[in-house]
Amino acid sequence: MRGVDYGHHGADCTFETILRRHDLDDPVLWRIAAIVHEADLEDERYDAPEAPGLDVVLRALSMTSDDETVLALSAPVFDGLYEYYRRSLILGTDTPT
Repeated sequence: MRGVDYGHHGADCTFETILRRHDLDDPVLWRIAAIVHEADLEDERYDAPEAPGLDVVLRALSMTSDDETVLALSAPVFDGLYEYYRRSLILGTDTPT
């Protein structure tokens, strides 16, 4: 929505806007932000092959559930993504074991 604090600003999606506004420099959050950006904007700004899958999952949930339920169901997905990429960063690999 135009004119809101948290929304698309410039070339950023809402997730990136939130990270910038709160000076969050966690590289794991920024990795997830790249995926969310591509899922939302599909502008190929980032190499995020996970984006189409995340987009389908979130859109499908929104077609069958209200916002509160979508948030409840998607929170563990984002928590899992965070842990996956956190371990990848620690191990210096693309896929943690």
